[in-house]
Amino acid sequence: MSKQPVVQPTLLLVEDELSLACIVQDSLETRGFTVHHAPDGEQGWQLFQQLNPDLVVADVMLPVRDGFELARQIRHINASVPIIFLTARSQPADVVLGFELGGNDYVRKPFSLDELVVRIRALLGRVPVLTPAPAAGPLTIGRYRFDYPQQRLRLVDGNQFEVQLTHREAELLKCLLNQQAQVLTRTAVLRELWGDDSFFNGRSLDVFITRLRRYLRHDPNVQILNVRGVGYKLLT
Repeated sequence: MSKQPVVQPTLLLVEDELSLACIVQDSLETRGFTVHHAPDGEQGWQLFQQLNPDLVVADVMLPVRDGFELARQIRHINASVPIIFLTARSQPADVVLGFELGGNDYVRKPFSLDELVVRIRALLGRVPVLTPAPAAGPLTIGRYRFDYPQQRLRLVDGNQFEVQLTHREAELLKCLLNQQAQVLTRTAVLRELWGDDSFFNGRSLDVFITRLRRYLRHDPNVQILNVRGVGYKLLT
């Protein structure tokens, strides 16, 4: 029996610094990715609609349409495709805004290509998972049903609340659920989902924990507790 061809993930790179874009594109292609490049946010938007890529890497400061606006438009039609921002910005307000618009990760300029590859592979699910994956069917979290494969969280008691989770939100909730009633350490989850446990990534994790708490607020018995200096614990 002949082997099935390996399907390369398709990435959309939106970067206006052409020299940097060429380096990144060549590097990613040698690592097994198919990369399409757009030099501004408008062309990036057009390419996204044509390609339906597996992941988007977008600079924040783009001509015509910046990376935040591009992410906002993408999220109107696709709630789950991972988005990585490339940025020289490091102010907490910028980081929070990027995640609120649906971004999954930040990579600060200047960056190493190896770091970018690790983060891309983590978002595409091509690194070992922290804990065993849950069953294929929806899982119960208090009054919620968590459909991990579909990245969907909803209430099941007549309330109409339902949210389409981002890839990173679903992965983090899965980790919390698999460690239920036990402590999920910050170091472990940062290294697994973000690639390293730097202070910058720690702030990103805090943003995602806050978002999950907001989604779960309809059931007061479901809590994500801080374990000071160690990590988090999910109680239901």
